[in-house]
Amino acid sequence: MKTKKLLVLILALALSLALFAACGSAPETSSTETPSVEETSSEEAPPAEEASSEEEAAPAVTIKVGATPVPHAEILEAVKPILAEQGITLEIVEFQDYVLPNTAVEEGELDANYFQHRPYLESFNTEHSTHLVDIGDIHYEPFGIYPGKAASLEELADGAQIAVPNDTTNEARALLLLESTGLIKVDPGKGLEATVNDITENPKNLKIVELEAAQIPRSLQDVELAAINGNYALEAGLDASKDALYVEAADSLAADTFANVVVVKEGSEGRPELAALVAALQSDEIRSFIESTYGKAVIPKF
Repeated sequence: MKTKKLLVLILALALSLALFAACGSAPETSSTETPSVEETSSEEAPPAEEASSEEEAAPAVTIKVGATPVPHAEILEAVKPILAEQGITLEIVEFQDYVLPNTAVEEGELDANYFQHRPYLESFNTEHSTHLVDIGDIHYEPFGIYPGKAASLEELADGAQIAVPNDTTNEARALLLLESTGLIKVDPGKGLEATVNDITENPKNLKIVELEAAQIPRSLQDVELAAINGNYALEAGLDASKDALYVEAADSLAADTFANVVVVKEGSEGRPELAALVAALQSDEIRSFIESTYGKAVIPKF
């Protein structure tokens, strides 16, 4: 009996050891076959912070603004980084005339333009039945009378030719500037609608040659004098403070009347990205850029 009990005890002990060995090896097998959740996510998923920072860096809005090359497009280039910090991408479209940038805004091809003064804008709306409005004064460019074949106002011969812009408001502005030199007199009742037909006195029988504004600097060699818009004078390498024989005073009525403005289509005035454009153009940073780049040829009006 004692021998049988001893055998049963030995068999039970052996079975227990076998079961213990089997249970002890199972965790080791599973740990080598199945990677942990933490290991999988760290290898396959990009860091959450990197993804969100890339999304924040992407510009949220793009605005297209038309401008004549000098100084307007150059000033807008200086504005680009200011707007980029606010998530606004500025696309500049350059024009060589005064008509297309307005029609492009009217037709929705541009969000805004920056090249003209308020009297020209008002005249354009009347003549073309457009619906354009200004949303901020930026700068003033003194209109000047520049020498061509004549070196001074005093040496003008009888019948001398003087070139002026052929658009309504800039022609009137040129005629009023000529009047301020004493060369002619203009009907006082016409103001900014004056044309060559409104010249009331012309003692030297001057011949007023009407040309498209952008063409006048290239025509200086063909006329005795020329009245040139500030932006086109700059493009031609002319400085109103150095090269002009006569210029509009910076504190004159003309300086306020002919301030260059940002223009949008009526109904767009409340768009925050356009308000941001004006704020950037009127910033201290852009004031410093204008003054250091153009001197007295371009004067901030903000």
